[in-house]
Amino acid sequence: MGESWRTRVRASATGPFGHIEYPLRRTLDFPGDPGVCGPGSASWSVISDVAAFVGGIRALLIQSAHPEVVAGVADHSRYRVDPLGRLSRTSAYVTATTFGASPEVERAVEAVRRAHARVEGTSHRGRPYSAAAPGLSAWVHNVLTDSFLAAHRAFGAVVLTPTDADRFVREQARIGRMLGAEPVPEAADPLSRWVADHGDLAPSPGMRAAVDFLADPPLERVQKVGYRLLYLGAVSTIPGRIRDLLGIRLRHSARPVGALGVRFLRSALGFSPSWNLALIRTGCTVPEGVFRQPLPVDIPPGWRPPDR
Repeated sequence: MGESWRTRVRASATGPFGHIEYPLRRTLDFPGDPGVCGPGSASWSVISDVAAFVGGIRALLIQSAHPEVVAGVADHSRYRVDPLGRLSRTSAYVTATTFGASPEVERAVEAVRRAHARVEGTSHRGRPYSAAAPGLSAWVHNVLTDSFLAAHRAFGAVVLTPTDADRFVREQARIGRMLGAEPVPEAADPLSRWVADHGDLAPSPGMRAAVDFLADPPLERVQKVGYRLLYLGAVSTIPGRIRDLLGIRLRHSARPVGALGVRFLRSALGFSPSWNLALIRTGCTVPEGVFRQPLPVDIPPGWRPPDR
C-alpha cells in the first residue's frame, strides 16, 4: 500500500519532465569519468534534492522578465504546440551537465550552442537579440544557477554553508563559460545581486504569456495539485522587484506551502536517481536510504565499477 502511493506520486511528479530521451542512457560507457562537477561536489548535492524542481520553476519565471530572452522563446520554440517540451529539455540539460560524464556534458552544451545559433530576431521593444550572445546566455545561465541555490536554501534537505554555496556557483560557472556566457559570477552573493539588480528587465507580451503558462500548465489534475505547491514555493523565493515586474502576488502562505510540497515529494521520490547512477559510474559508495526510485538505465551484464 505504502509503495503503491509512492509509485503514483513518482509518475505524477516526473511525468512532465519525461518528454524526451533520458540524457544519461549511455553514461556507464564512461566508467570512472567524474564529469564537470564530480563526486563530493556541491552541485551533486544541490541538484539531486527535490528542491531543484522549485528552482527550475523559479528560473523559468525570472528568465521571462528579460524581453529579448522571452522573445527568443516565443518566436523560436515549440512551447505552444509542445508546452512541456521546454521543461523536459531544461531538465535533461541540467541532468547531463551536472551528473554526466565529460563526453555527455560536452554533447549537451554543444546541442544548446547549436540551437542558440539559430535563435535571432527583434524583441517587441525593437532590440535585436541572439540567443548565442554572451549577455543573453549569461542571463539564462545565471538565473538558473541562482534559482537552484535560492530553492535549496529555502527548501533543501541539507543546509548549505556560505562556502558550499560559493562552491556551487563556481562549479556551475564552469558550465556557463562552456556555453559562452559572460559575465558569470563565481560567488553566491554577487550572483544574487547580479540577478536581482539586472538593468535590462521590463514587461513584455512574451513575459505575460510565460507567466500565465507557468502558473497553470496543462497538467493532469493530480499533477496540478503537487505542481501548485512547488510553484508557490518558487514564487516565495523571487526578489520583490522582479516578482512585481512579473505581476505575481505573493501569498503569506507561499513559503510554508512550498515547504510542505517539497517534503511530501522528498518522502516519495528520495534523491535523484541520476545522482545514484553517477555514483555508480564513478565507483563511489552509494549511501543507503536516500534513493527511492529505480535506476534510469539497466546496468549491463558484467559491468564493473572502477577501482577507487
